This record gives sequence, structure tokens and C-alpha cells, in this order.
Amino acid sequence: MTVLHPLVSTAADAPSLVQSVDWLAIAPVVITAAVALAVLVADLFVPEHRKPLLGWISVAGLAAATATLLPLRAGDRTTFCLTGTGTGTGADACSYAADHFALVVQFLVLGGALVTALLSVTTVREARMPAGEYWFLLLSSAAGAALLPASRDLATLIVALEVASLPAFALVGMRRGDRLSSEAALKFFLSSVTATAVSLMGVSFVYAATGSLHLTQIAERLEHVPGQLDTLAMAGVALTLVGFAFKTAAVPFHFWVPDTYVGAPLPVAGYLSVIGKAVGFTGLILVTVIAFPAYSDIWGPALAVLAALTMTLGNAAALRQSADRPGGAVRLLAWSSVGQAGYLLVPIAAAAYAGRDQIGSTVAYALMYAAVNLGAFAVAALVARTKPLHRLADYRGLYAERPLAALALAFFLLCLAGLPPGIIGLFAKVTVFRSAVDAGLGWLAVVMAVNVVVALYYYLRWTALLFRTPEGDAGEEGARARTKTPWPVTAAVVLTAATALVLSGAPQLVLRFATGSLFPL
Repeated sequence: MTVLHPLVSTAADAPSLVQSVDWLAIAPVVITAAVALAVLVADLFVPEHRKPLLGWISVAGLAAATATLLPLRAGDRTTFCLTGTGTGTGADACSYAADHFALVVQFLVLGGALVTALLSVTTVREARMPAGEYWFLLLSSAAGAALLPASRDLATLIVALEVASLPAFALVGMRRGDRLSSEAALKFFLSSVTATAVSLMGVSFVYAATGSLHLTQIAERLEHVPGQLDTLAMAGVALTLVGFAFKTAAVPFHFWVPDTYVGAPLPVAGYLSVIGKAVGFTGLILVTVIAFPAYSDIWGPALAVLAALTMTLGNAAALRQSADRPGGAVRLLAWSSVGQAGYLLVPIAAAAYAGRDQIGSTVAYALMYAAVNLGAFAVAALVARTKPLHRLADYRGLYAERPLAALALAFFLLCLAGLPPGIIGLFAKVTVFRSAVDAGLGWLAVVMAVNVVVALYYYLRWTALLFRTPEGDAGEEGARARTKTPWPVTAAVVLTAATALVLSGAPQLVLRFATGSLFPL
């Protein structure tokens, strides 16, 4: 008599291998990837003095990809599906889902890449970076980042993660001959390769225990894992989470962040601080909430501890940044992003105790953070045109030189601090705090409250510098700097500032995600 593994289906129950393709659902990813290839090929034929045209093609491509999200707003499309013919394991399973969660994160990714592209147009030309390679790498990374939130099987998830990460290594080291840039790229590469290796090990263990790569099938089969495979499944869950913790820069996997941000071109540092974070957190949400709910008693407490450690260490390191240290402003933003990552982890940990609806708080917070943090990097790029050392002291008296830029940066910093008039920052922190309380994680809510108060110091210290009396006579220099400011950089500052203002005036545009389910039941 033949004995079958309880999780292995018979031929009669096996799913069909017929793949359905919904081209509209995958349009945002396909357009971004297609424009990347078009730019790479065009670079071979476009003369040197016309290379800036590649940047504008990239900006147009990202804008078009973002626009294709509008027809998908119903959030009810799936594609690349295996259609089951039986019961149990024969249930429908899809590799790509354009649900509300995927669309919101894709909007964040493509919108953030669009702002990065605007900041890069001038940087690529002035730093004499190879235009074709730069735009190809940026668009390729954005395509992978846009694919990841829609991925619903572990194979597609890992591929999307690597497509988003591998081009970023080269972007960080794009300034040839710069020691800091090369060192930053190497650190980023080593940490990311380690994360990928650990993730692949975890995925292989999960597949061995469940016999499936589709997230919904994994969730179903982990509920009934045989006793002899339980340890293997548990190890797979733990290793997969460790791999994604590297990507999110959660403590103790954060060591690459400050040096990478300082060594990378400023637009790339802003890109990593937002889109890089979005990639890590999206993958973490998908594997925990959709694939591993059966082991929530393992990943819930682990993520709660990681959240507390990450926000505490990030804020403590940001406090130590000296005003006169070269690169201090970028390092402060880097350590601030580590602290913000701790806040983003809180609702994911809370989902283990109070259900997947808590994920909406992370999404709402991520949207706020993306707008204001990219805005802060945009202003930093503006200031760096005349003061390239990136010191905090360089921002002293910015209001006297560039009043609008100083007001925009002050508003971004107040949003990150959660102080009025940055209403969206305050409300986003309240939703995250409430998710911890609702999940019964009172101790984590207390840790978060203490960290929010600690972070006020360095955000307000930077804000105060903007309005202090400038050292020396900076009026004439400031006037010259204003006339030389490229309009793409100005457009990036205006776009992010307008977004932050709209969200502060109508926070319900973002906070509504915190009150409803983003995943189909």
C-alpha cells in the first residue's frame, strides 16, 4: 500500500498549470521595467550632450507607471494563478495580487522613485555619473520594489526583493573614485547578500515543511504540519524573518545604514531611506501576516522586542550627532530612519495579537514618512549645492538665505517629530501607539512614548538652527544660490511639501488605511 504525505495532493487534486495573465494588473511593474530597458538601449545611441534626455524619459516613465494605478483602485485583480480542480490543496493560488495593500505600497514606491528621479536629473549631470547606467539601475530597482507588494508566493517575493536590492548596490557606489562611496557600496552589498542567504535558507525550510511556495497555501498547511516537521517549519519561519530584518535595518542588523547613506549620492540615500525601507517592511508584512499566522506566537514577541530596540538605539545615536561633523546632517537622517523603522515595526508586532487589520497603521505611517523624509533629503540636496560637507552647522541661518526652503525643512522635521503644524506626523504616531495598546502591548507603547519625547530634542535642535542668525554675511551668497537652484530640485521640494501639507490638512486620506483591512479575507 502506498502511503502519501498528508500535505501532498494526488494527481486528481493537483492544480492546473494554466497561467492567466492580467496585463492591466501588472502594468505598473511592466512599464517601469520596459522604460528601464529602453533607457539602457537608448544610451548606446544618444550623443553625450543629449544624455539628460534619458533622465526625462525616466521621469515620464515613472509618472506613467504611477498613473496606471488609477484603473486598479478597486483592488480586486489577481493574475498568474493556478486554478485548483479539487478540494483542500486544490484551492486557487495566485502569484500576483493587485489588492489594496499592493496598490498603496506601489503608489508609495513609484511616487518616491519619481521624486528621486527629479532630484537625480541635476546630480547625474553635475557629478558626471554615467547617465544610462544610473537611470537603468534606478528604474530596475523601482520595478522590483513595485513588484514586491503584489507578490503572493515566496519565489516571486525573493526575486522581487533582489531585483529591488541588486541595482541599489551599484547606485550607492556610482561616484567612481570616491572612497566613501565604494566603502558604502561594499557594506551595503555584504549586509544584503547575508540577508538574502538567510532568507533563502528559511524559504527552503518552509517549502520542505509545507510543499508549497504560495503564501495562502503555506498559511493553511502550517496549521497542520506533522510533529516531525514542526521544528523545521519553526526554523524556516525564524530564518525568513531574520533575512527581512536585515532589509528593514532593524537592530541588530542596522550597522550598514549610516555609512551607506553618507557615501551614497544624496538622491540615492533618500531613495534607500524610503523605498528601501518600504521593500523590507512589505516583505515582512507579507510573510508574517499572510504566510505565517500559525506561528504568530513566535514572530509577534520577536518583532515587539526588535521594535523597542530599533527605535531606542536609532534615537540614541541621532542624539550624538555633532553639528560640525562632516556628513552630520545625513547621518542624523540615517539614524532617524532607524528610529522610525522601530515605530513601523510596532503594528506588525501588534498584528500577532490583534489581527491583520493592525497592518493599516504601518501603511499609514509609511505614507507619511515617505513624503516628509524625501522632502528633508530634497532640501538637503538644495543646501548641498553650496555647502557640500552636509554638516548640521551648514543649516544655521538657512531662513535668511532661503526662507521657503527653511520653512519646508522645518515643517518636514516637525512632521517627523509629531508636533503641530505637522498634524499628519502626530496622528500617524497616535495610530501606531493605539495599535500597540489595542494588542495589549502596553510596555511597547511606553517605550515608544519615551522615544518620541527623546526624538523631539534632535528634531527641534535642527529646526532651531534654521532660524538662528547666520554666521557672517550670507545675504549675497544666498541670493546667488537661489538663482542657481535647478528647477527639478525645486519641484521635488514643492511636491513633497505640498503632499505633507495636504496630508496634514486632510489626514483622513492616509489614516483611513489604519481603520480597515487592506487584505481580502
